[in-house]
Amino acid sequence: MSAPIDVLIPLAVKDAGTLPAVVRSVRKYVKHPIGRITVVAPPRRKVIDLCRKLNCRFVNENAVLPITRKNIRYSSRKWERSGWLFQQFLKLSGDVLCKAENFLVMDADTVLIRPHVFISGNKPVFYCRGWSQPEYFRTYRRLMGSGRAAPFSFVAHYMLFNKTMLARLKRFIETRHRMRWYDAVMRCMDKSKPYAFSEFETYGNFLYAQNPNGMIRRMALNKSIRGGVRRISPERLRRLAGKYRSVSFHKRKAYLR
Repeated sequence: MSAPIDVLIPLAVKDAGTLPAVVRSVRKYVKHPIGRITVVAPPRRKVIDLCRKLNCRFVNENAVLPITRKNIRYSSRKWERSGWLFQQFLKLSGDVLCKAENFLVMDADTVLIRPHVFISGNKPVFYCRGWSQPEYFRTYRRLMGSGRAAPFSFVAHYMLFNKTMLARLKRFIETRHRMRWYDAVMRCMDKSKPYAFSEFETYGNFLYAQNPNGMIRRMALNKSIRGGVRRISPERLRRLAGKYRSVSFHKRKAYLR
């Protein structure tokens, strides 16, 4: 049997209603032994109680980094993205939050509906798509000193991280910019753009640049669905599983002013 992988789920309070379905889907469809599932979220009583009910470890998001979302200024008159960026920093802190050498980051609004393998033949498996936000790669060039390496996008709402490689990425950024990695990200972003950084694109391209043959790529096949998870029937999920691997219940209004 392969070594267990941990699971890390950064949670915004708005997505608490989807969390039970996310956790159930991980336990059902991730075809690896699951170690510890950690939910990183604001210290709200309903979230803490929900984590206990789901047998997940709760971590106060304000205790992870020297900064919190209050220290991030990433907004305009039309949109507010400070929390969105802070959640990406929490994902990139998984090397200190998780015990297992490999950990799966799940977006808290995304539910798996088909079996997933994330390590095959000692290679990580990445679920990818064909399009991305161009600004992600402009930030990547400023941050890393080189352009994107992969001809596809790593943005898929979930990704397997390796603790050793993630720590190496952050050390590279800090050495190059002579500051903490999250400060370097914020300095390299164009904060006038609502989509200016991607943790998935950054980590994925960092790995791909070092060894393009060191990973396995599969299509993400994600479906975005309006409305809450409680409104979708099991029968519809079964039908969707014939075409898609996962569904996401996005609540974009939370990003708008």
